[in-house]
Amino acid sequence: MKLSIVTTLYQSELYINEFYERASSTAMQLVGEHYEIVMVNDGSKDNSLKLAVDLYEKDSHVVIVDLSRNFGQHKAMMAGLKYAKGNKVFLIDSDLEEDPELLLDFWDKMNANRVDSVFGVQDNRRGGWFERWSGSLFYKLFNYLSNTQIPENQLNARLMSRRFVNAFISHKEQNLFFGGIFAMTGFSQIPIICVKRSKGHTSYNLSRKMSQFVNSLTGFSSKLLYYVFYMGTFISIIAFSLIFYLVTLRLIYDNVPDGWTSLMLVITGFSGIIILSLGLVGIYISKIFEEVKARPNVIVRNVF
Repeated sequence: MKLSIVTTLYQSELYINEFYERASSTAMQLVGEHYEIVMVNDGSKDNSLKLAVDLYEKDSHVVIVDLSRNFGQHKAMMAGLKYAKGNKVFLIDSDLEEDPELLLDFWDKMNANRVDSVFGVQDNRRGGWFERWSGSLFYKLFNYLSNTQIPENQLNARLMSRRFVNAFISHKEQNLFFGGIFAMTGFSQIPIICVKRSKGHTSYNLSRKMSQFVNSLTGFSSKLLYYVFYMGTFISIIAFSLIFYLVTLRLIYDNVPDGWTSLMLVITGFSGIIILSLGLVGIYISKIFEEVKARPNVIVRNVF
């Protein structure tokens, strides 16, 4: 098998047939009949699975991995990569925000540069000012706090060699952040500028984006714990200095200044810092709890 095209299906009934036609046509141009299209149904509640099965019944190039429920896009992608058999694997979303024909450019760039992975990046991040600003802030914070550096505005679209895929799927994290795992895998990787269109809506609301932000930072950096330690040390120094100052006033001048407001500000401020620190430590502990259970990332119901 020369090429595997891997995609996920979630509420994809509007796009699946066009995606199949365009992906098949592009693959035929490159490798003839030596390709497969692996579609992972991530618990989609529409007719995506039925349409995919119809394609499978008329085309032996189609492979369907049907998950038992919705596990999330990145876990579904990982499942698809594990079932892919091609010497080269092209990962792309099925919603047509990125053209399946991009495979031609990825293929040429990989062969010309003899690298293990070619990944897409947006030249200009889509969305309104808040989405662009928050996205830029995320990448800057992640790269500052983590030893694993990731390119800004990278896409899921990526062409990979077989050895890169084998190394990538060896990661066993429960909380998958593809951008970080791609970078951590290593090998030779180069970007290519892509156009990503908007389909008008997204399943990634603000709550899911915040969750991904926290998971990615705590999954790839322990610096936050060190910063909590440094902050605690700094605050302790201030607190003991203040205690020494007040004791000195009592012993020498017998005069400790009154101040209900300042006292309450100190108590509430320190309480907030303590709760924040405990919450951060709790997030790391919860990740340990999830990992040691060693539950499967996905459960497969059927494979067509």
